Amino acid sequence: MYYNYIKALHLIFVITWFAGLFYIPRLFIYHIEANKKVKKEADILIPQLKIMARRLWYIITWPSAILSILFAIWLVLLVPSWLSQGWMHIKITFVVLLIFYHLKTHKMFLKLQKDQIKYSSMYVRIWNEGATILLFSIVFLVILKDSLSWIWGLTGLIALGLLLILGIRIYNKIRKDE
Repeated sequence: MYYNYIKALHLIFVITWFAGLFYIPRLFIYHIEANKKVKKEADILIPQLKIMARRLWYIITWPSAILSILFAIWLVLLVPSWLSQGWMHIKITFVVLLIFYHLKTHKMFLKLQKDQIKYSSMYVRIWNEGATILLFSIVFLVILKDSLSWIWGLTGLIALGLLLILGIRIYNKIRKDE
């Protein structure tokens, strides 16, 4: 009876979790690049970017991740037969990778909050595409389930990854030419 409500809440929190995962690296890039600005600009930008990142991370992204996972567990408890299906095993693997991605992003967040800049803006741009690849993988698995062949799925992920990296390189070239 309440399955669709739980599913809707799960999807809402997945969407807001990914919104946070997509936007936080953008704030990291701005923070990294703000350190290269003149001191007066950096002194204004960096504290503001830290506040924005903190609010996004702790008010939206972390709660969304936790609620998304809790509602997912609830769905599996409602439909335990999913655990016997191959597509669900693969989906869970991708979700575990997503959790590791989230935790690594959290480490990056903590370092930047302390102004410990360990990464280049190019590295963070590429890092940001990890969430995109995971999103595509999970959504296609859930929608297509076992009808997706391994060869086409893997080929699609590789092609997506290559297109994303190509897009980043083109963007950087255009940006340097400006």
